[in-house]
Amino acid sequence: MRAHRPGDVPCRSTESAATDARVSRATSTAAPVLEVFRSIQGEGRYLGEPQVFVRTRGCPLRCRYCDTPHSWVARPEQNARIAQGSALAAPEREEPGLASPFQVALWVAEVEDRGPKLTVSWTGGEPLAWPNFGREFARLVAPRRLHLETGGGHPRTLAELLGLFHHVSLDLKLPGDLDAPVELAARAALLEAGAEPSAEPAPHDARTWRAARRDCLDLLSGRDACAKLVVTATSSEREAFEAIDDLAEIAPDLPLFVQPSSPMPRAAAPTLAQLRALWEYALEHDLAVRVVPQVHRLLDLR
Repeated sequence: MRAHRPGDVPCRSTESAATDARVSRATSTAAPVLEVFRSIQGEGRYLGEPQVFVRTRGCPLRCRYCDTPHSWVARPEQNARIAQGSALAAPEREEPGLASPFQVALWVAEVEDRGPKLTVSWTGGEPLAWPNFGREFARLVAPRRLHLETGGGHPRTLAELLGLFHHVSLDLKLPGDLDAPVELAARAALLEAGAEPSAEPAPHDARTWRAARRDCLDLLSGRDACAKLVVTATSSEREAFEAIDDLAEIAPDLPLFVQPSSPMPRAAAPTLAQLRALWEYALEHDLAVRVVPQVHRLLDLR
């Protein structure tokens, strides 16, 4: 019999799991899950590290370069994709996507397939849309590392949950690359089903975006975190310089990853001249800057 190891999710009977699901619905800790899978981290400070990814649905932001627009909408009836094991071509199956933290922890253990306990990266959508889920999920996967990938539009929620995460990857959004935010449309149905979205609204213009960015940077200064600046062919150099100014002023210890956008229908890749202007500006501010594309997309991985 294999010995219990730290980070293992204990086996539970079907009856116990059903009880957990009922309790989660009663306390609104469920979240709509899009997928749970194992891959390599394709962005940021832990680039190339094998991790397990938990992607929740629901995002009010409308980034024109988004490569997962199917994660924007969250409804109780949507399904989740679960990769069954650690192989690159692991078989997949669908499960009801509105899941308790306990159920998602079981899926994480299944994806690892008795292998080593990897860092879990919580991504989206916008993970901070589901603070109640995050609190309980972090407790269940402890003591393993839990990373957060956030768009940076919910500083109040980030402040509430920050102590749960070992690392935070923060987007420095440029307002000119975003369409108007769209808050979750099925809030009543999600609440009825046991998933309580954050009540914090997303930024809606250049002023509120800068305020949110500065608040998030203040929270992350001195922590294990990084800043990611996605750049498209039409990104505003003025807005990008402003974001770099904020980083240099508030959290200069965070490494900056300038990420050329992967070509999308509404967002072409930037030119080398655009990227050079940004990395030179960052160097002038004594920032640790790297220019790194989305490696998982280059390798055709999830």
